[in-house]
Amino acid sequence: MADKTALVVRPLLASDRAPWAALWTSYLEFYETSVTPEVYETYFARLLGDDPRDYNCLVAELDGKLVGLTHYLFHRHGWKIEDTCYLQDLFAHPDQRGTGVGRALIEAVYAAADAQGAPSVYWMTQDFNHNARQLYDRIGTKTPFIKYSRG
Repeated sequence: MADKTALVVRPLLASDRAPWAALWTSYLEFYETSVTPEVYETYFARLLGDDPRDYNCLVAELDGKLVGLTHYLFHRHGWKIEDTCYLQDLFAHPDQRGTGVGRALIEAVYAAADAQGAPSVYWMTQDFNHNARQLYDRIGTKTPFIKYSRG
């Protein structure tokens, strides 16, 4: 496990642009996708903004280096009064997998959701993401829902 005193989970800072971009690029590559430079710039600016419709970002820092990130969003739910939290992206640098970085990021999102009054947190992953699913099976509840999309 990562030394809990050395691992810090904190909000994204403007000075994190380059290491955040490197982590997010690796995340996108894992899922065999990419986005344009304009999307990088727009998304990073939104992550630092204060529009409640935009995603939030927490990063995991170990000995002064970013080793993980998560992007999450609060939104209304048709079956509940309170908001719910969607954890869209979660990534730990491959060198840090299995050390507690992913768990720390998910738990930080849980804490942010609790602070926001949104007790429900959900996320999706691909079937082939076996390593991450081992963690998810311990920290969350697998649901029977199957995702469909327009295209």
